[in-house]
Amino acid sequence: MSSSDIFIGEIIGTAVLILLGGGVVAAVTLKQSKARGAGWLAITFGWGFAVLTAVYMTSALSGAHLNPAVTLGIAIKDDSWSNVPVYWAGQVLGAMIGAALVVVAYYGQFMSHLRDREIVGDPSEKPIEGPHGGTKAGPVLGIFSTGPEIRVVWQNLATEILGTAILVLAVLTQGLNAEGKGLGALGALITALVVVGIGLSLGGPTGYAINPARDLGPRIVHALLPLPNKGGSDWGYAWIPVVGPLAGGALAAGIYNLAFV
Repeated sequence: MSSSDIFIGEIIGTAVLILLGGGVVAAVTLKQSKARGAGWLAITFGWGFAVLTAVYMTSALSGAHLNPAVTLGIAIKDDSWSNVPVYWAGQVLGAMIGAALVVVAYYGQFMSHLRDREIVGDPSEKPIEGPHGGTKAGPVLGIFSTGPEIRVVWQNLATEILGTAILVLAVLTQGLNAEGKGLGALGALITALVVVGIGLSLGGPTGYAINPARDLGPRIVHALLPLPNKGGSDWGYAWIPVVGPLAGGALAAGIYNLAFV
């Protein structure tokens, strides 16, 4: 795979991943969405199907890593680092594009939701300060990125490390294609089901980012978009869904090299 194939494949794949994954969260969250209130099962299976679709679509181009933690795990396993920056750049850019497309698809619902006083309160009131400075997480931030139900830094970090380690170890042990560079066809299905399982079992505390690009790219888009009454982007928490998954990916690669090689 050339660097251009990797970059384009990761942009397309991660954009599709976030469009469908963020889209299911928007569908469940926003007022005047036909799926509003469908619940956690809809979100977890929606993200699983998003992974399946994106991987099948782009595995031939880039190996369909679609996640910096997966790229890191494979790089540690193979001791191959030359394309890591290309993968990461494509993933973050693709995640930003996907998040912007969610807003396009649900624009009317976003505007209705964010102008509803039952949702946003009185816009003339002073913004409430969040626990880490700046305004608190806004009412639609969960469509773009993750946040904890209970803010305990070590627990939130540990949850992301554990969930990502399971994901990356599943990729390394079951999902690599013949060249060892990404997910094969069967691996795509296995990994999608693993993502559903992680969401059902470990998603409760933090919303299971398990992917730095999936969280960081859309959070940047949330901060930049001129949506009314959108609230803060919770940058005080933003390092956890980046550092935690990367640590989880490295842990998975270490376990793989110790136990499976």
